[in-house]
This record gives sequence, structure tokens and C-alpha cells, in this order.
Amino acid sequence: MTFALALGTITRNSSGKIIEAYFPQPILNPSDELVSKARDLGYEGGNAVLELRSTNLTYLAQPMVDAGFTRSAHFAARGAVYETPSILVVLETDQAPTTVAEAFLKLHLLSHRLVKPQSINLNGMFGLLHNIAWTNQGPIDVTDLPHRQMQARLTGERLTVDSVDKFPRMADYVIPEGVRIADTARVRLGAYVGEGTTVMHEGFINFNAGTLGTSMVEGRISAGVIVGNGSDLGGGCSTMGTLSGGGNIVISVGDNCLLGANSGIGIPLGDRCTVESGLYITAGTKVQLLDDKNQPVDVVKARDLAGKSDLLFRRNSTNGQVECLTNKSAVQLNDELHSNN
Repeated sequence: MTFALALGTITRNSSGKIIEAYFPQPILNPSDELVSKARDLGYEGGNAVLELRSTNLTYLAQPMVDAGFTRSAHFAARGAVYETPSILVVLETDQAPTTVAEAFLKLHLLSHRLVKPQSINLNGMFGLLHNIAWTNQGPIDVTDLPHRQMQARLTGERLTVDSVDKFPRMADYVIPEGVRIADTARVRLGAYVGEGTTVMHEGFINFNAGTLGTSMVEGRISAGVIVGNGSDLGGGCSTMGTLSGGGNIVISVGDNCLLGANSGIGIPLGDRCTVESGLYITAGTKVQLLDDKNQPVDVVKARDLAGKSDLLFRRNSTNGQVECLTNKSAVQLNDELHSNN
């Protein structure tokens, strides 16, 4: 079974290299019929990027309709009229991407909720992507930016640079159903935003990371971090990612957890866990275990508690010791905040 297929449009830099791609409706595990149509257009197997002419787009429109992919069909029909520079990407297997177009397709698969974070091969992707100025006139390669800025001034146009980054904001490509995002610049393409999730102004979701269901995000979800259903990330809290540190421990937050404001975790949490506001727990943090009567039992490193459920982490306000005891109440999200997502 073919892994993925997508029809889209591209942006090139002044050297003719593809620096960005947009896919209105990526397809996971496409039918044999669609793959056969791709072979008619020159696809020879493996993972490939095919550049299409307007006549090729017309050829693909009806098969897309027949397969139920109406957005891709509409793109094919209209793209042929406007002679949009288009590509067809076919991924026979889930291998590490080798081109910018393949990398962008995988980011789209995540943000369209067709695959979950940490479930596909993104090895080497960061090195493939270009540093791009994301502007009101579209993506511009950073090396081309000075010329485009001068050209805009000379012609009386307005060129505004929103950011300089390898990743665009997700909302410029897809807004998943049933979410609210207060500041769209803080959710990158490649984020997985579960239905019912609210991302407030200080919330942030990196690529290959996100929420699996209804969650309140007012803190940072770093690359690779997965947050379970019903969890609340308080204002300014942080989850430690693996991208910068080079570690191999995957940080995650279970269902119905609460990370208090300005707290942080460097270990995975199980379900129904709470971390007190302002408390940052790393793998090496010494934790005093307490019994049901709040009496000390043992001292362990936080890594020994990784993935365990029903835990409450707090700091003793008298002696400063980090303590852990049984969490007797799971977080309950405010239904009114999420009812209109």
C-alpha cells in the first residue's frame, strides 16, 4: 500500500529550487487507481516529486472527485485554468524525506491530523528546509529578500516580513476543524492540534507535536511532545523537547493532567498528574515520596517516576524539597471554553 500522495503548488527561489509547497488535501494510503493515474503521468515508483503541466491537472481532476477528495479536485480544475506551478508527490513508503516537497507533505499530514506526532519518519528534515522570509507577498528565500524589498519600494508596493524561519505558521496552510488559536504565529505547520483544543496567546505548538484531544494550551509544547486528552497547560509552562538537547527521551503528557503556570517537565507524565505552579522537574530532580499521610517514604530521581499516573508534584514551602504524593483530583476543563471549538 502506498503511504501518501498529494497534489499541490510550489514556490521557487531565484535559483529555481523549490523552497515551499502547499497541499490543499493530502491523501494517506491512496487507492490503487490514484497511484495508477500517477504512473500515467510518469511516476515510476519509490518516493517521487512530479512537476505537472495544466493538462496533467485536468487529467487528475475527475479521479480525485471519484475518490472523494473534492478539495484536491477543485485545486486541479482551477490550477489548470490559472496555470499554477504544480506538483504531484507520491510517497511509496514512510522514509526520511529527501526533498523540500516531501518534507512539506509530511508536515501537512500532521496538521491535517492524518498521522500523529512521533509516528512518521522526519529524520533529516530540518536540514532540508530553507530559511524563508514569510511575507504578505508569500514565502521568499532569505537570499532573495534584499532584492524583493528593493523591488517593492521601487514599485510602491508594501512588503511585510512576518517571520524568518524554516517553518510557516500552520494557519496559512490548514486550520483543523474544532480548534481556537488566539495567535496563529505560535503554531507551526506540522503541529497536530486535536479537536476541541484552545491555544491561547502565550500557547505554542511546535512541529511533530501537539494535542490528541480537547486541551487548553497556555504554555509551550516543544517538538516531539504529545499532550493527552483533557489536559491543561497553564500560562508560561514548558515541556522539554528533544530537538535542541540531543536527548532521546520522548516527553509526553497523559490525559487529564495539569501543568501549573510557569511550571515545566523534563520527564513524561502518566494520566491525571499535576505539577505545581513554578515547579520545573527534570530527570535528575531529587523527589521526596510521601505516603497517604504525607509522611516521607523514600527519595528518588524524577526519572524513576516517568510515565506513572496519579501523581502530584509540589515544592515544600518550608524546606524547598520537591515532593510527590498521590493526586486525588484530576483536572476538569471548563466546558464553556471549548463548546464552540
